[in-house]
Amino acid sequence: MVPAVTVVFLVLLLPLSVCHSAYEDCILKRGMSVRRERDVTIGAFFTLLYFLLMPNNYQHVLALVFAIEEINRNPQLLPNITLGYEFHNSLHSTWRTMESSLFLLTGQDKIPNYTCRRGRTSVAVITGASWETAAQLGTLLELYRLPQLAFGSFNPRLSDKGRFPSLYQLAPKDTALALGMVSLMLHFGWTWVGLVIAEGQKGLQFLSDIRGEMDRNGVCVAFVKMIPNSDCTLKDCVLNASLTWLPVNRFDPAMSDGSYSIYNAVYAVAHALQEMLHWQVQKQPGGNGESGVLSPWQTPRSVCSESCGPGFRKTLREGKAPCCFDCAPCPENEITNDTDMEQCVRCPDHQYANAQHSRCLDKSVTFLAYEDPLGKALAATALSLTVLTAGVLGLFVKHRDTPIVKANNRGLSYTLLVSLAFCFLCSLLFIGRPNTATCVLRQTTFGVVFTVAVSTVLAKTVTVVLAFKVTTPGRRVRRLLVSGAPNSIIPICSLIQLALCGIWMGTNPPFIDTDAHSEHGHIIIVCNKGSLTAFYCVLGYLGSLALGSFTVAFLARNLPDTFNEAKYLTFSMLVFCSVWVTFLPVYHSTQGKVMVAMEVFSILASGAGLLGCIFAPKCYIILLRPERNSVHKFRDKM
Repeated sequence: MVPAVTVVFLVLLLPLSVCHSAYEDCILKRGMSVRRERDVTIGAFFTLLYFLLMPNNYQHVLALVFAIEEINRNPQLLPNITLGYEFHNSLHSTWRTMESSLFLLTGQDKIPNYTCRRGRTSVAVITGASWETAAQLGTLLELYRLPQLAFGSFNPRLSDKGRFPSLYQLAPKDTALALGMVSLMLHFGWTWVGLVIAEGQKGLQFLSDIRGEMDRNGVCVAFVKMIPNSDCTLKDCVLNASLTWLPVNRFDPAMSDGSYSIYNAVYAVAHALQEMLHWQVQKQPGGNGESGVLSPWQTPRSVCSESCGPGFRKTLREGKAPCCFDCAPCPENEITNDTDMEQCVRCPDHQYANAQHSRCLDKSVTFLAYEDPLGKALAATALSLTVLTAGVLGLFVKHRDTPIVKANNRGLSYTLLVSLAFCFLCSLLFIGRPNTATCVLRQTTFGVVFTVAVSTVLAKTVTVVLAFKVTTPGRRVRRLLVSGAPNSIIPICSLIQLALCGIWMGTNPPFIDTDAHSEHGHIIIVCNKGSLTAFYCVLGYLGSLALGSFTVAFLARNLPDTFNEAKYLTFSMLVFCSVWVTFLPVYHSTQGKVMVAMEVFSILASGAGLLGCIFAPKCYIILLRPERNSVHKFRDKM
C-alpha cells in the first residue's frame, strides 16, 4: 500500500508530466485538490502549482499531513475521532482564489449556495502565506462562520475584528519578533551583532524595529546586509537558474516558518475540538516543567569588546560604536562591583579598596603604640636615657664636694640633669593611643622642659664667661656673679615659653584627629596641633635660645682650659641645633605614625646630645681619672 503522503506527491506531479506550456488552463485541467475523508476534515489552501511546481511550498503539505497523522496516533487527543484533510491549490488570482474557496464549501464552482458534497464540510480552514489571499478567502468564509487560520507573516490589516472576526494569525507581531531577538542577544551577552535581512518593505520595517530595540538595550549593529528575497534555496542553485533544470525529487528538507505555523494550526484546531467535545470538563494541559537549556559551550560569543569585570571601568573608543570600548583599572581607593560599569566609585574615608578594586573594606584603627616595634624601641630608648640621666645626677650628688662638680656650678648642673630627665620622659606622651589630655600635655611639656634645659645651658655659659671676666674684686661683674644673677635666666626664659603655650592652649589647642590617607588600609589616630603658627612660635623661641647659647659658648671657647666648660657647651648646642634643623624638613615630608616617631626621635637625640656633650667628660674624670679631680691638680694647670 502506498502511503498517503506519497500519493499526494504523485497527484501533484501529474500536471508537470503532461503540461509543457505556460497556460494556466492546462494546469487547471489536472487534479488541483486532494481530499482524505475522516470523522473531521481540516481544509487548507497552498500555492503549490503556478506554471511550475514550487518545491518550497510543498513542505506545507508535509507539515499538514504529518501533524494530522500525529494527532490521530495520539490516544489522549480527540480519542475515537480521526482527522482528515482537504487542500486546494491557490493561484495568485482573485478569481481563481474565489473559485477554490467555493469548491471547498460546495464541492463545485458553478452555482453559489448549492452543494454537491456528500461528505462532511471542513470545520476550519488554513490559508496561505499571502495576506491578500487570506483577506479574499476571509471575506467569503466569514459568511459561513468558518474559522480561518492564516500561517503567513503577521499583518495588522488582518487584525481588524470588525472585518475578520473568525480569522486568527499564527505568526507573532513583527515588533514582538524584534523584541524577542534582542532579548536573545542580551541573554547570550551579544553586544556586537551583524544583521542580514531580506529586501522589501517587511525587511525594512523589521530593520527599523530591531534597530530601535537594540539601541534601547545597548546592543550595537556591526553591519547591515540586505539580501534579495528569492525562492532559490536549493543546494547548488546558481544565479538565474530554473527549477525545471533540477530533478523533481530535489526538495529542501529544512522546516520553514510557514511549515511550523501550519503544524501549530492543526494542533490549535484539534485542541479547540477537544474543548468543544468536553466543554463540561475543564482540562488544563500539564507538563513536567522541564525545558532544554543551552550549555555555555554551545553559546557563541558576539561582542565588539569583552565585558569589563569588577575593578575596571569602560572607556569608549573615540569614533567607535558604544559597544566598542576599552577596560581601564579603577584609580586608587575606587571600585566597581559589577560588569561594564562606566564610572568607578570612591570608597568612604573609613574604608579602602581591596587589591582587585572590587569592594571596599573597613580600615583598621592604628597609632604609634607601645606594642609596635618602633614604639617599643623609642620607649626603651627614652627610659634608658632617663635612667642614665638619673645615674649621672646621682654621681654628681655623690661627688658634689669635688672640685670638678663645684667648679661647674653644681646647682645649674642639677637643674640641667633634672630637666633632661623630664625631656626624655615627655617623649613617652607621644607613644600610645592619643587622647585629649596627652595631646595637650605632649606639646606644652615638650616646650617648657626643653626651654628649662636650654636656658640652663645658657645660664652655665654666661656663668663661665663672667667667671673669667672677673679680674678685680668689687667690680660690677663680680657682684653679678656672686649674687647668682645668671641663674635668673632660667625662670625668665621659662615664663616666656609658658606664656606662649598659654596663648596657644587658649586660642587653638591641639585635639584628637584621624589620618585616613597616610597608610593604605589604616586610619591613624593623631594629635592635630591646632594652630601651626603657635607650634612654630614655641619651636622658634626654643631655637632662638639654643642659638643664643651656642653664640655665647662659641665666643668663650678660648678661655683657659682648667675651668672652661665653654667648648663642651658649644658642641652640645651645635648638636642640638643640628638635630632640630634636620627635623623640620623631615617632619614635613612624613605622615602618620612616622611623623610622630620623627618628633620623638628628635627629642631623644637632642636631649642625648646635651647629656653626652656636657656631662660625659666630667663623668670620665670622676670615674676613671679621680687623680685629676683635686684642688692641687687644678692649681698646677692654672
